[in-house]
Amino acid sequence: MRNLMIFAAIMIGLGTFMAQMASKMTPAAATTAQAQKTVVTPVVAAAPTSARTLTIPPDARGHFATGGRIDGQRLDFMVDTGASVVALNETSAARFGLRPVPGDYTARVTTANGTIKAARTRIAMIELGGLIVRDVDAMVLPDEALSENLLGLSFLSKLKRFEYANGKLVLEQ
Repeated sequence: MRNLMIFAAIMIGLGTFMAQMASKMTPAAATTAQAQKTVVTPVVAAAPTSARTLTIPPDARGHFATGGRIDGQRLDFMVDTGASVVALNETSAARFGLRPVPGDYTARVTTANGTIKAARTRIAMIELGGLIVRDVDAMVLPDEALSENLLGLSFLSKLKRFEYANGKLVLEQ
């Protein structure tokens, strides 16, 4: 019983730490809708350094934002290594024809704001600069739960490497 209590305390501490880290990495998800302020920051164009490498400089907030394409439609993404999958808001998903119905929202996603329902999907191809990744797991979240599209590990894990180097994010395929 003592070991179980120690384990529970460790898990609570780890959960609190992860929630704090998530709120630092995804400020849009970490604020409530009432307290959320609209911050307009231009998406910095990522520079392809070779046919298979993309270097993304930080934006004014220190985040790594870049433009990409899904089914030929341009979308802006924030790279989020803390996100398990690519996460799209409903407005962005609708731009390339993905419009989940209420019954599709069966997945439960835990964010810094709590638990929300999301619709699972799979994206045939995501293109960033010269990088093309196929068959990517993703989720669609309601617009009020996700103001920025997140490029998560379901995309990043299919690359040869991704790293923070010299103040920039480097993606290599």
